[in-house]
Formats: sequence, structure tokens, C-alpha cells
Amino acid sequence: MTNGSEDLHGSAPDKSKTVLLLIDVINDFDFEEGEDLLRLAMPAGRNIAKLKERTRAAGIPSIYVNDNFGRWQSDFKKIVAHCRRDDGRGKPFVEMLLPEDDDYFVLKPKHSGFYSTTLSLLLTHLNAENLILTGIAGNNCVLFTANDAYMRDFKLFIPADCVVSNTEEENRHALKQMETVLKADTTIAADVDLQKISG
Repeated sequence: MTNGSEDLHGSAPDKSKTVLLLIDVINDFDFEEGEDLLRLAMPAGRNIAKLKERTRAAGIPSIYVNDNFGRWQSDFKKIVAHCRRDDGRGKPFVEMLLPEDDDYFVLKPKHSGFYSTTLSLLLTHLNAENLILTGIAGNNCVLFTANDAYMRDFKLFIPADCVVSNTEEENRHALKQMETVLKADTTIAADVDLQKISG
């Protein structure tokens, strides 16, 4: 069966060996422990933003894999607007990582980016083999997404400085689990060789 569409957007890369996933970075941090998590998340957010600039320059597409906040009728642009409101706790974090017009997005109802979403289909369309996972929380949604990606035979890159959890200890433990069990490369973002993994 032939693919009816050679190009999804007209400008975003529609074939790429490597893809950047930004997991739950569009976040209002409006929950218990949200303030503490935001404090830990700000440095990671800056690292993710720099990595996204590098991946974009390398022709690597970005997919925002974001919680739908329990609203099955959610609109991604409305979620971004909600998280950018002036009185929103997460505004400074979200504004570092705003999606661009040619970025992709997938809304998820549960922890894993693959569960009941179109992510697998989109990655198949892109011919992806390598996934760079970033975002929140390392010991929860990043871990669950990484687990499902590993079971689908993707090679995982999870830069240690681009993932954050409620505590530094939980984050270290999650990264160690992903490195040991899921064979993830947890090299910090600045040292990820994008040319090598996307060539």
C-alpha cells in the first residue's frame, strides 16, 4: 500500500531517523509539589530549549507529547494558552519551550506517550529509529514512554540534564533504571552527537 501523503506539513521534516520528544513540557505546575518541581525543572527547561535549537538546525523534528489534562476534547493550542496565562505558575517554564508551527504534537490520556495515542503511527511515518526523550517527570511519564519505546525497538537517548522529577534522588534513580534496563544513552545534552545519530 502506498503512502498517500509525502509531506504532512510542507515545512517540517517528514522523514527522519531521529526524533526529539518533549514530554509534558507544556505544564501549568498547578498541583501539589508543583512549586518544588518547577524549581528543579527550570534548569532542565533551559537545557531542553538549547537541545531543541540544535535538533532543529540538524533537521530533526520535534514532537510534543503532552498530557490532555483528562479532557478528551482538549485542543493543544488551548493547553499552551492555559499554561501561559499571566497568573500561571508554569508560565516561565512553558515560554522557554513554546512549540513552533512545524512541530508535531500528540495528546496522551495516561503516563505513556504511546498509550491510546497516534505516536506510534507518527513515528512510523517519520521512519524514526532513534528517540531523544526529554521532559517531566523522569520517574513517571518519561519512564513509561521510554519503556514502551524500548519494547518497540527504538534506540533511546535520554539526556540526564533534560529530564526532571519531583526530587533529584528520584530523577537519578529513574535515569539509572532507563540506562540499565532500557539501554538508554543518558549523556548530557551538550555531548549528544546529533550528526552521528541522525546520519
